Amino acid sequence: MIIIGEKINGSIPAVAQAIAERDAAFIRNRARMQEEAGAAYIDCCASVPEAEEAETLRWLIGCIEEATDLPISIDSPSAAVLAQAYQFCSRPGIFNSVSGEGNKMDTIFPILAEPQNKGWQVVALLSDDRGIPKTVQDRLRVFDRIMEKAAEYHISPSRIYIDPLVEMLCTSEDGAAVNLEVISEVRKRSESVHISAAVSNISYQLPVRKLVNLAYTVMAMNAGLDSIICDPTNRDLLGVIYATEALLGQDEYCMEYITAYREGLIGPVKD
Repeated sequence: MIIIGEKINGSIPAVAQAIAERDAAFIRNRARMQEEAGAAYIDCCASVPEAEEAETLRWLIGCIEEATDLPISIDSPSAAVLAQAYQFCSRPGIFNSVSGEGNKMDTIFPILAEPQNKGWQVVALLSDDRGIPKTVQDRLRVFDRIMEKAAEYHISPSRIYIDPLVEMLCTSEDGAAVNLEVISEVRKRSESVHISAAVSNISYQLPVRKLVNLAYTVMAMNAGLDSIICDPTNRDLLGVIYATEALLGQDEYCMEYITAYREGLIGPVKD
């Protein structure tokens, strides 16, 4: 499982305060704690007005790179901001994100196609100018369009993280069924593309959210999910991920599960 740490996001009140006060020590600490918990990438989202976003991302990226060598997932709804902010990174990471909306792919895919940027990857949302499709067929239509556009720019499927767009369980007419079927169908169509989701979206407005998150994570992994945007310091979630990989036969002799336990990443907190 590819874990993208979600804890540096300006929509989190404590992070918003740190951004406003330019508290670099706070941001560096958040980056380090996610690395120590096993994150593969650090998501970096400013959540400020677009006019301030690129400069804020420059500051955040600088803080993160002072604390860790992990690659950064630059998170913005604006393709124009992403096209500017990726240049602040000293190593390849992830553009988060594009979609079938407007000219987002035609803004970011040419950057990915440049020889010097072959290490960069991209999250692609299964939405378009009409919003989030309600049916499996319509989301797969967006998926096909994304993959066709990527092929035009000679971008390998292995560099693409498809986001099936997890919706709130309590307001979704079909529950999690549509999302899980989308994950399964995308995996059938491409073994090399990554499938990534913010699993905590499933439990908004529900009590004891972590139980719903944990159950959904197991179901999504069984359907083909291989990347997750989450809090990597959540030991229960991390334990479920390692256990599910072992049960799915993705962890030979359970060695990764055992190692995670020995290193203190999962299980009871050791004294």
